Formats: sequence, structure tokens, C-alpha cells
Amino acid sequence: MTLAITGATGFVGQTLLDRAIADGTEVRALARRDQDARPGVSWLAGDLNDRPALMRLVRGAEAVIHVAGVVNAPDPEGFELGNAIGTLNLIEAAKTAGVGRLIFVSSLSAREPGLSAYGASKARAEKLVMASGLDWTIVRPPGVYGPRDKDIFEMFRMARWGVMPMPASAGRASYIHVDDLARLLLALVPGGEELSYRIFEPDDGREGGWPHGEFARAIGSAMGRRPLVAHLPGALLGIAARLDRSVRGAKAKLTPDRASYMSHPDWAVSEGAKVPETVWTPQIETRAGLAATAQWYREAGWL
Repeated sequence: MTLAITGATGFVGQTLLDRAIADGTEVRALARRDQDARPGVSWLAGDLNDRPALMRLVRGAEAVIHVAGVVNAPDPEGFELGNAIGTLNLIEAAKTAGVGRLIFVSSLSAREPGLSAYGASKARAEKLVMASGLDWTIVRPPGVYGPRDKDIFEMFRMARWGVMPMPASAGRASYIHVDDLARLLLALVPGGEELSYRIFEPDDGREGGWPHGEFARAIGSAMGRRPLVAHLPGALLGIAARLDRSVRGAKAKLTPDRASYMSHPDWAVSEGAKVPETVWTPQIETRAGLAATAQWYREAGWL
């Protein structure tokens, strides 16, 4: 089998690539910059707005796993171009090349498109996928953590400092280890009655998700600390986001757009959107996964 993968140089994509290679799958992967040669991987230069490159990516592939996306942009147009228009370009290339199967990595934020430009762009991309005529499956991951992650990593760093700002105490969210997510994406490739034309929301198996304070303390435990958890209402999160932007500019992690959807009280996965257990179940218990991730950060010199 030959898989076409977008976003293979990113956090989720790198783990997906590792797993696909370990399974003996031939991979074609799109990258904006030169990459080191790897057995089983054909790197193609280009991006989601490079239509000739997309054609080279998908031609002859049995399936496409679309991981690439924009999670941080200065304006709504940036999200629209990277997430909606980029997905449309990939769909058109797949249809032209005769590739039938598409697995699209969306986001839980697509459930509430009115909260953020990011969520709105992912919701539009989902509609394009569903109207594509391809054999599709959409995956809406919750918070994804694990080695190489740079977003939830911020929480590990704050735990080391001893204070962890979090959304309001009444909120909750689901999480998943990146390796469990990668295994799921590969398990979805065959499609079929249980998997095709479905939207799945996978997680770590914890029913109802994690209250924000409990997840913060779990990260603190992984860091060997007992941090003070400071629950911030939406207005204060917005102020913190503006401060982060003023200090770190384009490298800010807590953007106003992100603060808006973080303030929503329920980012737990939906019971009705579970993956069939005969296809996939999570293998990494979250507390153990957080501890292993903290150790990876230390060994990599991030902490």
C-alpha cells in the first residue's frame, strides 16, 4: 500500500510517519523544506496551495491522510487559506487522480464554529470533505499531547514554574496521546461500513473528559511538582492572550482566537462519536503518558 500524507513534518504527522514506516507502508509526504531521506518515504516539495505538487503526492496512492492545517494565524483569512482552501485543493487533486479514500484530521473546535476563526475554518473544511464524493472519514481529536508537542508543552513549562493558569474551574476537556491518534489514523485507512462517512472523536478512554484543574495537577505530578492552579474566566484569558501576543508576537501560543474557544466549558468528546472498539481502543493511560512525555522533554533539552 502507498499512503499520501500531508502534515508529515508536524507533531502528529511525524508520529504517524514513524508508525506507517514501522508497519511497512510506503509513504509519500508533502513538505515545504528539504527533509532527511528515510527508507519507505518519498518526500515531495510543496504545500496545500501547490496544485502540481498535490497531484504528484496523491497519484497512485490508495488513500490520503490529511493532517496538515493551520492552528495559529494572524487573521481569519490565514485559517481559511490553510484549512478550508487547502483541503479543497487536496480533494480536487485526489478526485482527479482517482484516489477514493480520504481520512481528514479536523478538530473538536469544529463543533463550535462560532467561537473561533480556527474552529470555523475546520468546520468549513469538514463540509467540503463530506460533499467531496470521496470515501471519507473525519477525525476530531481533542487535546493531543506527547513527544515533540509544542502546545501542551507550555503547560509542562508552567508546572515547572509552580503556577498553572487554566480556564474556568467548571470546564472539562478530553485528551489523547499522539501515538494512540496515529494508530487510529492508520486503522481507518481500509474504510468500510463501520468507518466510512463517519465523524469520530477519539480520546484516552476517560469518560466525561478531564476537569481542567485535575488535568493541570496531573501534569504537575508528571513534573514532580504541586503547582498552584489559577482558574481564569474568559475575560482574563483574553487579556493573557493579548499579553502573550505583545511579548512573543507571532510565536505566541495563547492567541485571542485560542482563548475564545478555550473558554468554552465542554471540550469532552461525544459519546455518540466513539470509534468502534473492534477497530481501535486507546492504549496509553494518560498519567503514565504525561510522565513519559515530561521525561522526553527533559531528555530533549526542552525543560
